[in-house]
Amino acid sequence: MPFQTNASIKNFNTFGIEAKAAFLGVFTHTNELGALLQDSNIRGLPRLILGGGSNVLFTGDFKGAILKNDIGGIELIGTDSDYYYVKAGAGESWHPLVLKTLEMSWYGLENLSLIPGRVGASPMQNIGAYGIEIKDRFHELEAYEIATGKLKIFTAEDCAFGYRESVFKNALKNKFIITSVTFKLLRAPDLHVDYGAIKDELRDMNITTYTAQAISDAVVRIRSRKLPNPAELGNAGSFFKNPTIERAAYLAMADEYPDMPHYDAPNNHVKLAAGWLIEKAGWKGKRVGNCGVHAHQALVLVNYGGATGPEIYALSGAVRDAVLEKFGVELEREVNLI
Repeated sequence: MPFQTNASIKNFNTFGIEAKAAFLGVFTHTNELGALLQDSNIRGLPRLILGGGSNVLFTGDFKGAILKNDIGGIELIGTDSDYYYVKAGAGESWHPLVLKTLEMSWYGLENLSLIPGRVGASPMQNIGAYGIEIKDRFHELEAYEIATGKLKIFTAEDCAFGYRESVFKNALKNKFIITSVTFKLLRAPDLHVDYGAIKDELRDMNITTYTAQAISDAVVRIRSRKLPNPAELGNAGSFFKNPTIERAAYLAMADEYPDMPHYDAPNNHVKLAAGWLIEKAGWKGKRVGNCGVHAHQALVLVNYGGATGPEIYALSGAVRDAVLEKFGVELEREVNLI
C-alpha cells in the first residue's frame, strides 16, 4: 500500500489527539515494510513505527513517515513437557491474544488481561500488571533491521528487559522493527492472585476455586472500573512509571505516611505507587481545560475532547512538579512523547 500524504492520525492514537503525518503507510507483511522503507519519498525523513497508538502522546504534527504495523497471526509453533510456544504477529491486538490463549488453555498471560495496545509493544515496553511482566512469559522475538532489511531473532537476554524497559527503547531504539513475538506459555496453570486487589475481586465474584479464566475476569473487572475506555475518553493508560527509591528514603517517608503502598525492589530499593503519590498531591480527578487526571485512577491522564498534545504534556509537568514538591520523588513519564 503506498503512503498517504498529510494524513490525519487522530484515529491512530488512543489519546485522540488531532495531528497529521507528512506520510502514513500501513504494512501487514515484512515485504510491504521493506517496500515502504525503500520509498524514495521518505528518504532522509524521520520515521515512527506505530502499533495501536496506546502509549504515545503527539505534541504536534509528525514531519516524517509513520509506518503502522498491522502484521497479524497467532499460531502454536511448538511444545515441550512444560510449555506451549505461541507466536503472534506484532500487529495483533493484545487483549484478543490473551483471550485466545485462555480459550486454548495456554496459561500465563491472564494477569495481563485488558492491557491496551498491540503485541509488538509488549516486549518493547516489557508490559506488566498484577505481578507478571512480559519477560516472565517471553521466549523470543523476530525483528526487522532497518539498515540491512534482514530479520533477526532476539532472546530474552538480548532484549535486556527492565521495568518498562528493553533494549529497543535504549541502545537499539529506531534500529529494529518488531515483527512477531513468541511466548513461552504454561501447560499447567501457575496462578498469581496475591498482587493488588485480585483476591478481593475474586471474593466479590463469589469465586473460591481459582482458575486462569477467573483471574482474567477479575483483572478485566478491576481495570474496567479504574481505567477509562479510550474509545469513550481519550487516554494512553498509565502515564507515569511507578518510581523506585532507596530503602532509606522510603523509611523516612513511611514515618509520615505509614499507609503508603510499597513493594520490595532489587538492590535495597522500594517501589512506590505513582497513582497514590499523585492522589495525595491533590491531582486525582482534577481537570485543566480539556484534559485532566482521571477520577478513578490518578495514573491516567485523559482528553475530555479537543485537548492538544502540548496541553496534556503541560498537565503531566504540573503533576510531576506537585509530587516532587510534596514527596521529593520525581516521576518518570511512561508514555512516549512524539
